[in-house]
Amino acid sequence: MLKAAGAGAGDEVIVPAFGNVEVAEAVALAGATPVFADIDPATYCLDPAAVEAAVTSETVAVIVVHRFGRPADIPRLHGVGQRHGLLVLEQGESEAPYDEIAQRRERAAYLDARLNGVWTPDGGDGHTYQQYVVRVPGNGRPDRDAFARAVRSKGVDCRVPVKTPVHRMPAFRRDVCLPETERAADETLTLPVDVTLTKREMQRIVSACNALGGLLQPAF
Repeated sequence: MLKAAGAGAGDEVIVPAFGNVEVAEAVALAGATPVFADIDPATYCLDPAAVEAAVTSETVAVIVVHRFGRPADIPRLHGVGQRHGLLVLEQGESEAPYDEIAQRRERAAYLDARLNGVWTPDGGDGHTYQQYVVRVPGNGRPDRDAFARAVRSKGVDCRVPVKTPVHRMPAFRRDVCLPETERAADETLTLPVDVTLTKREMQRIVSACNALGGLLQPAF
């Protein structure tokens, strides 16, 4: 799509650094330069204000990536595109059947009501909970990683959704200030909300996480 729009050498395309490297690679394959903008801490998608601040005379497009089942603020991002004459492209997530989304939302609501010691996700704007992403408060990555190891030891499958932001990878390393991206990479952890989970398994997730809440700085 970038090539079809004429993007190439000398052009800049704004992309998120929080997520998969494939988006930045696609920009590079088109011959353009990826420019990283910060994310909104609630949606984990591009922050429209950060995108606008990153626009230069060489910017031709923005690639918006929807994350974890929570959509980006598309109206505001399109507004940025219209003001600056930019192409706004979206990378969506695979669509799940409605009944599956409903079951994921039920499991997410169960966790929202019972978890303590972690920040639960903001469920606004039609969140479908492709992933249930919490933040572990405390001392960033060390506490998050220790929390993950302890939860796994209790039989709960959890993982770090973004281990290294793209702007920290050798091929795309940039000296750019992305505080929300860095914070999210250090604090986030994905907990299961699969539709196959039983009530007992959901209770195990809550028990495993809440048993550790006292070891960390409380989440308010």
